[in-house]
Amino acid sequence: MNLAAKTLFLIWLGTCIAGAQIPAFQHVVVIFQENRTPDNLFQGLCSAPFGSADSCSTNPTSSQYNIQTKNWLDKNSPTGETKPSTVQLANKYDLSHAHSAFVAQCDEDPITGACKMDGAANVKCSGTCLPNPQFRYVNNSTGAVTPYLQLATQYGWANYMFQTNQGPSFPAHQFIFGGTSAPSAADDAVGVYASENMSGTSKIAGCTAPAGTTVQLIDPTGEHQKVYPCFEHSTLPDLLTGFTWRYYTPSAGSIWTAPNAIQHICLSTGPGGTCSGTDWSDNIDLKPADVLTDIGNCNLRSVSWVIPTGANSDHASSNDGGGPSWVSAIVNAIGSSSDCDNHAGYWQNTAILIAWDDWGGWYDHERPTVLAQPEGDYQYGFRVPLLFVSAYTPAGYINNNRHDFGSILRFIEHNFGIQQGALNFADARAKNDLTGFFDFSRTPRKFENLNAPKSAAFFLHDKRKATDPDDDDDQ
Repeated sequence: MNLAAKTLFLIWLGTCIAGAQIPAFQHVVVIFQENRTPDNLFQGLCSAPFGSADSCSTNPTSSQYNIQTKNWLDKNSPTGETKPSTVQLANKYDLSHAHSAFVAQCDEDPITGACKMDGAANVKCSGTCLPNPQFRYVNNSTGAVTPYLQLATQYGWANYMFQTNQGPSFPAHQFIFGGTSAPSAADDAVGVYASENMSGTSKIAGCTAPAGTTVQLIDPTGEHQKVYPCFEHSTLPDLLTGFTWRYYTPSAGSIWTAPNAIQHICLSTGPGGTCSGTDWSDNIDLKPADVLTDIGNCNLRSVSWVIPTGANSDHASSNDGGGPSWVSAIVNAIGSSSDCDNHAGYWQNTAILIAWDDWGGWYDHERPTVLAQPEGDYQYGFRVPLLFVSAYTPAGYINNNRHDFGSILRFIEHNFGIQQGALNFADARAKNDLTGFFDFSRTPRKFENLNAPKSAAFFLHDKRKATDPDDDDDQ
């Protein structure tokens, strides 16, 4: 443990002994779900029993959720608008979330450069597509997403959280893990980023992908070059000297497994091979439910990234509705912990962040802020949900600052005494660090268990073969 880590620990220990509040979280858990927007997944915040029509507004106050319930913009409609309708969480079709889908849905104003946000109808749909498939929101009449709505109303909600990238899962996970989807720091500096999922005959991503696998790059002039998806630059774990980390994920070669694309972590044996690095073997867990085991065994790391299986991911067409139960199981395990960390339990020293990696092709009304050059051709993307759960977060807290995945990295840096923006990627470009979501001067709240259809026992004993949350081709 380095000096900064030792100092932080001693301060924490001293305050615990004195009965004071903690100065920092000892654990940060980032749960990364799949492919949803606030307008698509959280309409239940605008009606009983979680709220009312007055609970939501497109010009929200500090006590209103920024959810649009009607008049969704559609330039293909004779009236210029489409009335939204419902869809099941476990629906039977998928929408494109490639960079081309972002361009179509944004429908950039050639004069102002801002997104008109009226082009969702031009996003491609595959599978058993319902009429106006993009203009739908999850039906909660059966309680499908009740745990998510409980978390949003009981803890912290971000009205303006945007994915950092204008595209799908592979680049999104690179940003949440390392602050960039650029192949190198030099590429990031000139605005060159991996912009899509893999292309080629294999679904495998990263430094062990078979020869011939490529990923599309975007630069300030557009998408042109394709490269092998093995990158080399610093990531957030490289800054966590003296602290521990773990990345839970369903498979080694998934586009969701961000560490597999970082050469110094993977240390690939070659194209089509395996990762052989010590960082990989020590910190990558290929069974997501092991996070529940680690919590129960008092083995929760300082920072954890938790990636679901496809069934529990919320990904359109491939999820079975298990996502809200999966997230609830993790939150409940942490909230109910009592034996860990000197018998203090995890609840009073852990921050749980729940975010969705991209918009999934669904409608959302909120215009993203686009960065200046050189990053502006790929940052930022559409709005995604963000929930902040901790014992120091007031019930019903709504934050109206603008955030992105870089804000999560800044929060982790801040929490562990690391200079904010130290990677010099998205963490440096983000304007906020999520510290508004909690207040250590508050008396820690007592945890209240979340009710969900499936318990932790279900996920711990689930014998189904784990599928990747997202194996979409480069579209």
